[in-house]
Amino acid sequence: MQQYLDYLFPDPQCELIYHSDYELLIAVVLSAQSTDKRVNSVTPILFQKYPTLKALKEASLEDLENILRPIGSYHKKASYIKEIARIIVDDYQGSMPCDRKILESFPGVGRKTVNVVFSEYYHIPAFAVDTHVERVSKRLGLAKEQDNVLTIEEKLKKAFPKEEWGRRHLQMVLFGRYYCKAIKPDCSSCKLKEICFYHTKKKK
Repeated sequence: MQQYLDYLFPDPQCELIYHSDYELLIAVVLSAQSTDKRVNSVTPILFQKYPTLKALKEASLEDLENILRPIGSYHKKASYIKEIARIIVDDYQGSMPCDRKILESFPGVGRKTVNVVFSEYYHIPAFAVDTHVERVSKRLGLAKEQDNVLTIEEKLKKAFPKEEWGRRHLQMVLFGRYYCKAIKPDCSSCKLKEICFYHTKKKK
């Protein structure tokens, strides 16, 4: 499996556009129940109009909602990012803390979001399990159908060397996004179909 992922994605990259740690954090928060492509359509507008955390903190909720409207759940997400900006500015002197417990206490931020930021921005070994990673893991037998995201994360961390976690996470995200899709996955050309539970079930 690793060889095939290396063949498909020799240099996997995060597809969210960001220029700082807090921009990445906000982009990942915005990506919940949305797509990176859609998030990338609003974040350049958002961060150009509000180029600092202080500006974001002082932005009107109505204006943030208008900018975020294309990504869905924009009322909730607008209040999340305004509050995140306020917390970082008021409680941490404008510097985002690199601390899991603190970050997970922010509104709209969960374990997966922190894992993405740690792995992508700080290069701290972490394995984020999003909807793509979950689907691919279950189809390829790396996790069981009933496993929750935390169980899947622990299994994936055991399956791959620690120094590969960030790379494998990105490869599995891209594999799930472009090949092993939720609907109409591209099974015909997939070199992993013989070990894929989804494909085996489909053939019966």
